[in-house]
Amino acid sequence: MEALTWFGSYSSIFGPPLSAILGAMVMVWLTSALLGFASNNGQTALFRTGILSMTFLFVAFYILIYLFFIGGVEVDFQSVLRTLLWIAAILVAFGLFAALTSWILRNLLDDAGGLLRGASGLLWKLLAVLVLVWVVVTVATGTTADRGIVASIVTRLWPVWVSLAVMFALSITFKKRLGLYGKLFDSPVGMIGFGIVMFWVFTAIFADMIITMDPLGQFSGSKNAIPGSPLKAPEDGAFAHFLFGADHVARDVFSRMVMGAREVLKIAPAATLFAFMVGITLGLPAGYFGGRLDTVLSFLANLVLAFPVILLFYLLVTPEIVLLGIPTYMAAFLFLFPIFFIAILINSRYFTNPPQRNLYLGIAMLIAVWAYSGLAFNADPLGVWGMSPNLLNVFVSVVFVNSPGVFRLVRGMVMDIKTRDYVAAGQTRGEGPWYIMLWEILPNARGPLIVDFCLRIGYTTILLGALGFFGLGVSPESPDWGSTIDDGRKLLSIVPHPALAPALALMSLVLGLNLLADGLREESLKD
Repeated sequence: MEALTWFGSYSSIFGPPLSAILGAMVMVWLTSALLGFASNNGQTALFRTGILSMTFLFVAFYILIYLFFIGGVEVDFQSVLRTLLWIAAILVAFGLFAALTSWILRNLLDDAGGLLRGASGLLWKLLAVLVLVWVVVTVATGTTADRGIVASIVTRLWPVWVSLAVMFALSITFKKRLGLYGKLFDSPVGMIGFGIVMFWVFTAIFADMIITMDPLGQFSGSKNAIPGSPLKAPEDGAFAHFLFGADHVARDVFSRMVMGAREVLKIAPAATLFAFMVGITLGLPAGYFGGRLDTVLSFLANLVLAFPVILLFYLLVTPEIVLLGIPTYMAAFLFLFPIFFIAILINSRYFTNPPQRNLYLGIAMLIAVWAYSGLAFNADPLGVWGMSPNLLNVFVSVVFVNSPGVFRLVRGMVMDIKTRDYVAAGQTRGEGPWYIMLWEILPNARGPLIVDFCLRIGYTTILLGALGFFGLGVSPESPDWGSTIDDGRKLLSIVPHPALAPALALMSLVLGLNLLADGLREESLKD
């Protein structure tokens, strides 16, 4: 069985026009960059280049002096100086080219910037059409060998594409009725970020349908197999190629990357939500009442924030700490706050209607205590709620580290909002403090809190990757991205693909969360 190529047998047909479009896009981007670099005249370009060249030479000379006189490193000054002068000459030539390009464009064309933007938009449309035609042709008519690696991956992800198409179609159609979520689709940045995040969410949901092999299985004779390599002894009806290659113990990198999305998204959003409930429950009264309560809670929050985050994570999940049962005690304490939050929320809302309040409160408390017994102590008799010990350690660590930051954010916003007129109106009506905090102040702080929630999921994703990289993740054989990157880094200079795939996945998810937060921030300011 032959190995797969990246673009399959159709690359000879679609490759030349694709290369031409990409080349034209590079030329347009380079011209736009030169136009912006040169500003309004050629003298500005030359001045900027001169400053850049002098700065580069000064820094390089300082490093050489440090290495030679302080570090005791032998340096061939003639060859180094020749290299530095060549680099400075290239920078000066770049400045001259930028100045000349700027002069030509600004004197021969009335709207050079508009022309370049129009050309860029046209090239993007041509690229999208060409890629769509290539994917449709390869998926509809070709075998796995004809499709290649890229089209095979696109085919495996069909549930994700269908879900994204349906979600975006419904969201754009009914966006005027969907509040802040609907306004998100008026922001290109937010919509792109939301699309990236939901891509990984749907990938995690449909991971069992997308993976090509068992993410924990080891396949004989396939150690460090390159992307597209065939399986040595495939079973009948099974997928017979490693799309992203195999790692150092012959496990499929593509399947581990896909299943790793489920591991990450199973922890990061839920742990961030718990951290928000802890921070909101403590931050609201601290900011509203002030006094000694605020002083004590702020001191404790600052105490946790003053500790290095990575080191704190490392301490909380080390085996010695786990053996003492500290994570379980912390879970028993921290997981009480969601129960308090839900109870106070329902009680303050339906306080004037005791029968309805008691009904809702009883149902909510029954579910909350049931979940609490399973999550904190793994004592759910039905087995619906529960966490493995390693997962509980990581989960509690994320909640504990993120809660003080949420507390400070909520406290600061409450101290500002509590002076508003509508809060005074609620106090005049005789509303209780918790009603005012939860139903008057908190809804008016939703914009910054939603933005911070998205950002904290991104930070948590990075921290989870760091824990897995240090071998302190969910479990040693877990396909989470941090552990996969750690497994692949040892042979990074020889076979980079085992570490590169999960690293790019982690980067794209965090990028999507940051773009989503930017879009939400932009729309919340308009609200």
